[in-house]
Amino acid sequence: MVVGILRLDVVLYSPGSLKEKRGIVRRILDRCRVRFPVSCAETGLQDQWQRAELGFAMVGYDRDIVLKVFEQIEDELASFGDAEVGERHTEILQY
Repeated sequence: MVVGILRLDVVLYSPGSLKEKRGIVRRILDRCRVRFPVSCAETGLQDQWQRAELGFAMVGYDRDIVLKVFEQIEDELASFGDAEVGERHTEILQY
């Protein structure tokens, strides 16, 4: 069993308030939940309206598959238009 954890520091371009940021983050997370087999949430930077820390977790049987899904998530965020991935941290746990 492989457990993958992805933490992304995302720069948001369009929000002018925390309320707008919450809407954008909600759309991003909902889109990722539908398209990818991951659990995800906003895990930090809740008080900053132009940045968000997003966390993703996935359980699988192959390390390469988990890493490929994480790359696809980053590509999806890049195509979203309102966000840019800044810092990225990945951790893979094998049992």
